[in-house]
Amino acid sequence: MPLSNTSRSYGGVARALHWLTALLILTAIPLGWIANRLPYDSAEALAEKAQLFSLHKSLGVAAFAVALARILWALGQPRPAPLHPERRLETALAETVHWLLYLSLLLVPLAGWVHHAATTGFAPILWPFGQDLPFVPKSETVAGIAATAHWLFARLLILSLVLHIAGALKHHLIDRDSVLRRMTRGEAAPEGPVAQHRVAPALAALAVYALGAGIAVALVPPKTEAQPALAAVTSDWVVTEGELGFTVRQMGAEVEGSFADWTAAIRFDETPVEGRNGEVTVTIATGSLTLGSVTEQAKAPEFFDSAAQPTASFTAEIRPEGEAYVAEGALTLRGVTVPVALPFTLELDGDTARMAGGTTLDRRDFGMGASYADEASVGFSVDVDVALTATRGE
Repeated sequence: MPLSNTSRSYGGVARALHWLTALLILTAIPLGWIANRLPYDSAEALAEKAQLFSLHKSLGVAAFAVALARILWALGQPRPAPLHPERRLETALAETVHWLLYLSLLLVPLAGWVHHAATTGFAPILWPFGQDLPFVPKSETVAGIAATAHWLFARLLILSLVLHIAGALKHHLIDRDSVLRRMTRGEAAPEGPVAQHRVAPALAALAVYALGAGIAVALVPPKTEAQPALAAVTSDWVVTEGELGFTVRQMGAEVEGSFADWTAAIRFDETPVEGRNGEVTVTIATGSLTLGSVTEQAKAPEFFDSAAQPTASFTAEIRPEGEAYVAEGALTLRGVTVPVALPFTLELDGDTARMAGGTTLDRRDFGMGASYADEASVGFSVDVDVALTATRGE
């Protein structure tokens, strides 16, 4: 069996890549469809949903690699001539559909891959090379555009597949020619004119995808800065910038989250009085949480319960601990109060202070994720990280 194409037949490599691509795509599409429709309402459902999405993403990456190899191989091979060159319109439509398929096989998984890389959490790709892509930032806007493009492009892929399969069946059942047999058995077509690579079908397919990309960008609303829900607080030290974040393990992978809206009322003196340097009260709007692709699930009653418990608070005394400090007090979250100590370092430069610290919490102490009784889906430990810059008030 010849591996290379001829002007009348497809070689073994082209046919193997064709059917491998078909197998990957026709498996990935239903997996994604089923995974999208599974609920998040229990640990078992979440685990099943994540597993299906992981398989869907992994097959998509594999399909991208195989499709790229297939296209590169085709570009360096003779193109078997069409069986009915006199049917110019039919031939042009068939070539356009082929180009739509080629673009779909690259752009559908690539858009999904960009969405995966631009966000965090939920359903890792099952391979050892990491979850990110070069030049793709962690960005809600990029993730939104990529997700919309993936959805639109997937519809173009399905349409192209339907037209491609319909054309193959038409040739096999109605025309009774060897179009399908050329790809299944490598059968050679009768002698005919040499096929020419035409530009118009490729340009038409590119125009369709350019329109789809434009629609994807237009459908994503511009990101607006969230307005703080918490009122400003009186503080001896005014926070000018800062981050309040945490890391949790989900399905065995680390996921980073953060709160956009929080306030800190701080009293701090360099010289301790009765073993204390001051106190701090931090109030957090739990609805300002961002946790990758599972933000809404994290705000639900099973976890932060943001609707019923819109704020969390940490009240603590500040005291020295070696060359650093510790904020020791209580964290109230979901209506549950738990003692918490948060060690931190402090750099003082005149009236400016830079603080960085962290601690580890156990979500079970706050009744979070009660139905997730083990760490297979969501880890017990939550690593909290705080960093801020504050200036001394007048």
